[in-house]
Amino acid sequence: MKALRNTVLGILGVAVLYSCSSDKKEESKETAVKVEVYSPSQISNDGFYLSGEVTAKQTATISTRMMGFVNKIYVKPGDKVSAGQLLVSISSDEILAKKAQVQAMITEAEAASKNAQRDYERFKTLRSQNSVSDKELENVALQNTSMNAKVQMARQQMNEVNAMLAYTNIRAPFSGVVTQKMIDEGSMANPGMPILTIEENGELQIVASVPENYIQYVKIGDVAKIELKSLGVTIDGKVSELSPSASQTGGQYLVKLAIDTKDKANIRAGMFANILIPNRGGESVSSKIMLDKSSIVNRDQLTGVYVVDDQDRAILRWVRLGKTIGNQVEVLSGLNQSDTIVLKAEGKLYNGVKVSVSK
Repeated sequence: MKALRNTVLGILGVAVLYSCSSDKKEESKETAVKVEVYSPSQISNDGFYLSGEVTAKQTATISTRMMGFVNKIYVKPGDKVSAGQLLVSISSDEILAKKAQVQAMITEAEAASKNAQRDYERFKTLRSQNSVSDKELENVALQNTSMNAKVQMARQQMNEVNAMLAYTNIRAPFSGVVTQKMIDEGSMANPGMPILTIEENGELQIVASVPENYIQYVKIGDVAKIELKSLGVTIDGKVSELSPSASQTGGQYLVKLAIDTKDKANIRAGMFANILIPNRGGESVSSKIMLDKSSIVNRDQLTGVYVVDDQDRAILRWVRLGKTIGNQVEVLSGLNQSDTIVLKAEGKLYNGVKVSVSK
């Protein structure tokens, strides 16, 4: 009996030990999710950021004032053109017919004018001989003046026809590069219809909009840092133009920045740019915390980010966001500059999960 009791106690002891061991194994099964973290950036009194775009300094949309079929387009997108180069020809049969009619009118009017001038000279001679009256000489003089006026009228009609004919042969207004072709040969061109777009070659600038609460910090001649993410470069720019009014742009003031010629080699119109307008002379510009867009989590109508706490756990923090500047978003509330934000995770994140920060 005593031996049986000892055997039962031994089995119970093993069971207890096995249970404790199992609990420890269950606890050890919680694997930390590897994450990549960062600290949110902050815009302080160094300045403020704007979003801008690279544009050509001079751009022209080529169209015609005449209705007609497009006979020939002599250029294509990417072609470099010189000022005055023929770009497009529009059918001009009707105008040429009109020109022939006007030319005939000029010939007729000039002949009538010459005849009236001879009559006038003859009647002046006869009047000096008292062979005709003053009234007869006056009538001939009026006829001569009328014929001269008809000649001038016909010639002005020819100038009008030539001006119309010039619109059928469209030429480049300046040297540049063709960026768009909006119509094909054989299509009907209507007055004002865009046919081509030309941008001035090599002359580039950065165009951005300044909110009204920052316009006081921007002045003509200010030097700014311009980041072109598509090229991975940062260049200098200088404020060359600043709109004095925002009445038509909803409180956004247009600003243009000139860039140096040596920086234009790989820059193309249409590229996006982040612009840092530095703080001049210590003016106070409000500080902002900026988040990387890729770290933002959206849940229904809420927006948040995962923050790593002091126990190495991911905590979902709800935030309120503001303006987007490039790939960063302004944080209005919910974060501190000292918070550690999860940028990427190698596993599924949820509130309270253990994380391991990758080095």
